[in-house]
Amino acid sequence: MNDTLTRTDFQARFEALLSQLSKDNMIDYAFIDIPSDRKPWLDTGIDLSAGERVTTFAVGKTCLKGTDLWFGADFQLWCRIGPDGEIFRGTRASNTFAVEKPDRLYLASYFPGEWATRTGELATPDEVYEQASGCLAALIVRWRVEPIEGLKRLAALGDVDGLVASEIDRLTDPVVPPPGWNYLWFVGPAEIYRSCRTPEKEPAICCHTHRDVGLLQKDVSLPFEPNTRLRWAWRMDRLPSEVREDTLATHDYMSIAVEFDNGQDITYYWSAELPVGTAYRCPIPTWTARETHVAIRSGREGLGDWFNEERDVHRDYLDFIGGPPPARIVRVWLIAVSFFQGREGECRYSGIEFVTREGVTSIQ
Repeated sequence: MNDTLTRTDFQARFEALLSQLSKDNMIDYAFIDIPSDRKPWLDTGIDLSAGERVTTFAVGKTCLKGTDLWFGADFQLWCRIGPDGEIFRGTRASNTFAVEKPDRLYLASYFPGEWATRTGELATPDEVYEQASGCLAALIVRWRVEPIEGLKRLAALGDVDGLVASEIDRLTDPVVPPPGWNYLWFVGPAEIYRSCRTPEKEPAICCHTHRDVGLLQKDVSLPFEPNTRLRWAWRMDRLPSEVREDTLATHDYMSIAVEFDNGQDITYYWSAELPVGTAYRCPIPTWTARETHVAIRSGREGLGDWFNEERDVHRDYLDFIGGPPPARIVRVWLIAVSFFQGREGECRYSGIEFVTREGVTSIQ
């Protein structure tokens, strides 16, 4: 992710490259500014045809006024084709996509908003964008040739802070999530999780997060009854925070979570400082009503070692959320957040399973 390249340099350097590229390679290109304090959606004036292949590059930051928090173009820039099209974004500050139906291209700067629908309606009030400052600069390239071919020809002429090389790498060597797992749609895709192995060659899921966020989910359908237990093994190598995680500015962590059919979830994590047993509601305003964090390990001792964990999820629900318990478990999540402080986090998970009176249900 590039957070230092100015809009002026971004445009000048790309124009110098694109001016050398034969028109046989591309239909055209355009630069678009997306102010961070403007709610979605921005009409680009670009009409795309069915079957077109498009690559976007973007730079810039969105900052939250009165804080040190900022979010880069790789997370912020979302696209929509047509006023009712499904929203999408890439995993980096570049993305390539094919157009299925002809329509107008719209762009958006996302946070501090949150999506309510897959067509880009907001779950947050419009006024939240008054808290934002900054601007994204996007380049839209419409190809005549296959995008990977056009990108390689562009790379032969030069690059702009590695953005072209990064998109070639993303297309030729994609980071895919483990089979059966998907990223939460309204947060967006990431390159945080991948399949790996334990030292004993057992299946595992590796997590590497750095100034990004990813919520990986797998659907489950189990009755939620007394003595329902979640088991897993994990190895925490690096925590993405060195301080307590229960404030918005420090809310960086890696966890495993259980979602219930009433929309609530409990997420178990290894805290940098908070005592074991500490529980609190999520400090992100749009998540406060639905997510409860529980610290089950704390500090640096044990980092790099494997641990087997087991939680009585039913008892935890009664103790930390309260009220009538839900009827069913509907999903397991793996969560990684590191964009508040911008640090790196690394861990591995293995052997995820539920134990109910029906028996053992393997999730991984």
